[in-house]
Amino acid sequence: MQKHIAILGSTGSIGTQTLDVVRSHPDTFSVEVLTANSNAALLIKQALEFRPNAVVIGDESKYEEVKQALINTNTKVFAGYDAISQVVQMDSIELVVTAMVGFSGLKPTTEAIRAGKHIGLANKETLVVAGELITALAKKHAVNLYPIDSEHSAIFQCLLGEWHNPIEKIYLTASGGPFRGKGKDFLATVTPEQALKHPNWTMGAKITIDSSTLMNKGLEMIEARWLFNLKPEQVDVIVHPQSIIHSIVQFEDGSMKAQMGLPDMKLPIQFAMGYPDRLKSDFPRFNFIDYPSLTFEAPDAETFRCLYLATEAMKKGGNMPCILNAANEVAVKAFLDKHISFPEIPELIEKTMAAVPFKTEMDLLEYIDTDSIAREKAHEFAGISI
Repeated sequence: MQKHIAILGSTGSIGTQTLDVVRSHPDTFSVEVLTANSNAALLIKQALEFRPNAVVIGDESKYEEVKQALINTNTKVFAGYDAISQVVQMDSIELVVTAMVGFSGLKPTTEAIRAGKHIGLANKETLVVAGELITALAKKHAVNLYPIDSEHSAIFQCLLGEWHNPIEKIYLTASGGPFRGKGKDFLATVTPEQALKHPNWTMGAKITIDSSTLMNKGLEMIEARWLFNLKPEQVDVIVHPQSIIHSIVQFEDGSMKAQMGLPDMKLPIQFAMGYPDRLKSDFPRFNFIDYPSLTFEAPDAETFRCLYLATEAMKKGGNMPCILNAANEVAVKAFLDKHISFPEIPELIEKTMAAVPFKTEMDLLEYIDTDSIAREKAHEFAGISI
């Protein structure tokens, strides 16, 4: 029996690698829906290859281009952000892989859960922004959240067969990014081109910048706190430059489990898509002789202040992680567009966290409102008109 999937963000890094997994297992997976923000050319190419039931192009100005290219196929074409939230509710879909970038993934993921679709979660911001709401909604609709981030997939794999054993602590491993060990003087001169050169992973621009600031690890801490029902003090980060151990679970007896492998996102993607089965793959295999030394060190949260800010947001809860995420998305784009410097990323985020009203009781509309206010403040602090 084939598993029918929707891929939200099919033209991005995670989306294209998800389709690589489908190519390797054509008898196991069938593509029902593909969505993209603005890359019409690649979406068309993917649709012609996989012949999905429907595609959505977020940029409405490109609707006619996609429609005309697919006019001789049976694929239905839609456009606009709201269409993404609607198409995930199709009866034929069993699994929705959420590979959209940032806050934009929240509403489609929410609607997919309400429709009873299991989620392959690559959009960590959904749980960062509204973790309490999303996990409660998933429980209500009996929906499974299968993590696709390598660190959360590692924890999930370590917990198989251990659900009845309480977790004492988890350690999310971090490569340290391209600037590990660098001081504040060096970081003051960092360019976007330098920050986009990650030492171990091939990822999209936004997550690569987040890795260079260590914000990515902070966001992953918040995501893990909700995915695995943990208290903030049970979530920690350790720098592991080789990126071979993807994360560690420590149990109450002191025993620790770690999941290992070469840094390749297709492995956690395939595990989430195929669960509970481990599908055969031709991915490169890890060789201990090639890595005679695996090292670990504490993260430098003083130099890389984004990690500190994310930890504080996780502890405070309420809408603070939502504020953090919105400010970070604005700051990363401002840095990539060369409006602000690398050290100004955490400065802008911290100013925004202090400026937006804090709330504890939130529903979806209030999260959307908080996100909007935080973005407005962040743009103001960056000196950018919206």
